[in-house]
Amino acid sequence: MRPDFLDRYSRLSSPVHRLPAAVKTTATLALITTVAAAPRGWTPLFVATAAALLVLAAMSRIPPLFLVRRLLLLEPFVIGVAFLSLFQPGGWERFVVLLARSTLCLFALILFTNTTPFSQLLTVLRRVRVPGIFVTLLALMYRYIFVLLDESTRLQRARASRSFSRRAGRGWRGTAQMAGQLFVRSSERAERIYDAMCARGWRP
Repeated sequence: MRPDFLDRYSRLSSPVHRLPAAVKTTATLALITTVAAAPRGWTPLFVATAAALLVLAAMSRIPPLFLVRRLLLLEPFVIGVAFLSLFQPGGWERFVVLLARSTLCLFALILFTNTTPFSQLLTVLRRVRVPGIFVTLLALMYRYIFVLLDESTRLQRARASRSFSRRAGRGWRGTAQMAGQLFVRSSERAERIYDAMCARGWRP
């Protein structure tokens, strides 16, 4: 697992990357709020937002294929949420509008996370007086999510090297056991990290 798979292109040198993190954070929140609150008839707004995001994507120098893959990876969740609107009056229209809104917001977030290093986002959160414990939790989550993914990869490799059966029942059983082992190891690691931090003077 690459250690930069979440924000692989966040440290490029482009006009978008060089913008202050506070400006990008404010602009992204404003864009998402505007798109989410716009009435259904504001089609020109959605078109203009999509055009602006495409221009920013081109200026950011992030590979287009990477952006498309990230968007397609998360799009099933958007479609699943929008699908529920089909059961309401005017369902197809609601479905299309909700799909457009969600896709635009999702694309804006993908651009934001890949043009702003996570450390700069934490700095912005501290400046706007977000509670310190919440910022610390975000920092620890970002740091150790890679550790957990590496641990999961090792468990999968160990299971594959010891399992010669491809039957579905055993596959699900092995996956459940691996998830349990990952939970236990994660809990033990979290306790050790907490004790080590307290021993070095950290206080929640």
